[in-house]
Amino acid sequence: MSIIKIREINFSGKIFCSFLGHKMVTTRNVTNHFKEYKCSCCGLELTNDLKGHKTFLTPELKDINETLVSLYQKRHFSVE
Repeated sequence: MSIIKIREINFSGKIFCSFLGHKMVTTRNVTNHFKEYKCSCCGLELTNDLKGHKTFLTPELKDINETLVSLYQKRHFSVE
């Protein structure tokens, strides 16, 4: 697929989302309270913040979520 086609698909998804809103799909459950979301049309990635609101998923927040996953798994699924 050429770069022009990819840009056209992404641009049309952004127009669709600007008029009708994003179609968010949960891509990952970090913990019971934190999740990662992705728009199925335009590819926008979001996550929860401390107050429960959705914020943009930055590389810093991605690292924080990775750390949360490892701590959560060690705490709740440790073999005794």
